[in-house]
Amino acid sequence: MRAIVAGGGLAGLTAACSLVDRGWSVTVLEERARLGGATFSFTREGLVIDNGQHVLLRCYTEYLGWLRRLGVEHEIEMQPRFRIPVQRPGGNRYVLERTPGLPAPLHLGPALARYGLLGLTDRLRVLRGVDELRKLELDNPALDEQRFGTWLRRAGQNDRTIEALWNLITVAALNTEADNAALSLCAMVFRTALLENADSADIGIPRVPLQRLHGEAAEKYLRDRGASVRTDTPARRITPDADGFTVELDGERLEADRVVLAVPARKAAELAPKGSLRTPSGYPEELGTSPILNLHVVYDREVLDEQMLAFVDSPVQWVFDRTAISGLTESSDDARKPSGAQYLAVSLSAAEELIDEPTANLRKTFLPELSRVLPAAAAANVESFFVTRERHATFRQGPGTAVMRANPASKVPGLVLAGAWTGTGWPDTMEGAVRSGLDAARLIGRPRLQEGT
Repeated sequence: MRAIVAGGGLAGLTAACSLVDRGWSVTVLEERARLGGATFSFTREGLVIDNGQHVLLRCYTEYLGWLRRLGVEHEIEMQPRFRIPVQRPGGNRYVLERTPGLPAPLHLGPALARYGLLGLTDRLRVLRGVDELRKLELDNPALDEQRFGTWLRRAGQNDRTIEALWNLITVAALNTEADNAALSLCAMVFRTALLENADSADIGIPRVPLQRLHGEAAEKYLRDRGASVRTDTPARRITPDADGFTVELDGERLEADRVVLAVPARKAAELAPKGSLRTPSGYPEELGTSPILNLHVVYDREVLDEQMLAFVDSPVQWVFDRTAISGLTESSDDARKPSGAQYLAVSLSAAEELIDEPTANLRKTFLPELSRVLPAAAAANVESFFVTRERHATFRQGPGTAVMRANPASKVPGLVLAGAWTGTGWPDTMEGAVRSGLDAARLIGRPRLQEGT
C-alpha cells in the first residue's frame, strides 16, 4: 500500500515517519531543494545560519517525541527550570524564573514578586489576570471571537502590564500582539505553558542547526526504512480515481492509495480536488499570514552575556547568542571568523511594519538600538549585518481563527491535510505542526494488509 506525502516540512515529515512505521510504502515530495519547511539552515560568510530562531517548551510533548523517534532529542538544550532574563534600555536586568518545588501556578509567584519592571500595584493586577485566566473554559467557542488585549483590560490589566509581561509571551508565541490576538489561543498558551504544570514552560534551544535537527535527521530516518524522499519535486495536481490517487509531477505521474497534503494553506487549496476540502467561505485568504523578521549581527567581541535576552520598551524584542551553533567559534584561518567574535540573532515577531524595510534602513535603526540596550555593543565593531525575512511565517492568529482552520479530513476518503494551520487547537508552532502530522497518519490508518492484526 502506497502513501504519498506532498510537502517536506515538519507536518509532512512527521506524517511520513509515522506512516512508514505503520507499514506503508511512503514517498515524500518536496518542491524545494531541502527538507524542513519553515525551519531550515543555509551557509553564509562561512557560517551556518538558521532562517530564524526557533525555541520550544517542555510542554511540546509530541514534538519532543518526534525528535526522540529521530534520535536527536539530545540535541536540545533544555533549561532546568523556566527562566527568561528581561531588560529595558539603560536599566537593570530582571529574571522571570520559576521557583523549584512549588506547584503551578504558585511556582511563578516569587518570580513575579521580584519582577522590578512592574510596580507593586501592577504585580497585583497581574495576579488578578492570572486568576481570571484560570476561570476560562478553553472549549468555549466564544473565546475565539474576542481579542486578548480587550479581555486583559477587562481583567484589570493596563498598558504597562500588557507591554512588560503579557506581550512578552504573546508576541513570541503567537507572532502577534495581545491587542490583535485571539483570546482562545492566548488562553491555551498561558494555561498550558505556565498555569497547569510547573515545568511546562521550561525553554529548550537546539544545539545544532535546524537543517541537521529536522530535515537531515528525518531524511535519514525515512531512507533507512525504505521510504523514497524526492526534493526539487513539486506536486502539480492530485486526482482521485477508482484505485486511489494520481499525483501529477512535472512530466511524471505517481499512483498512491493515500495522500497527505502537507503544504501551506494556499497551496493546499490549489492542489486538492475542487470541493474536496472542508473549509469555510473565504479560505485561505481570510486565514491570512503574519511575518517574522530576523536580524543577524556579528560583532568583533562579546556583547551579550546570556544565551537569550528579552527586552521591553525597545523595538528589539529577543536576542539570541548564535556564536557556537553557527560555527563561528571553530578554529579557522577564514578572516570572516574573527577571534573572540559573537554572532547575535535578533528575532522580531509581528513584523508587518518592518518586513519590507530595506536592509540599509534596518541597519541604521537597529544597530544604534542594540548599542543602547547592550552597552558593550557600543564599543564593538560590526563585522557583518544581514537580514532574513519570513513573510508568511505563521497564519494570522487573530479573532475568528478557529473557524478558518481546515479540517484535516477532506471530503475525499484517503486524502488528508497536515500543517500547523489546520485545526489542531494549537498555535502555529513546531508542536502544532508535529501534532497535525500525527493526526494525518492516524486518519490514514494502517495498510489494508495489516487491518485486523
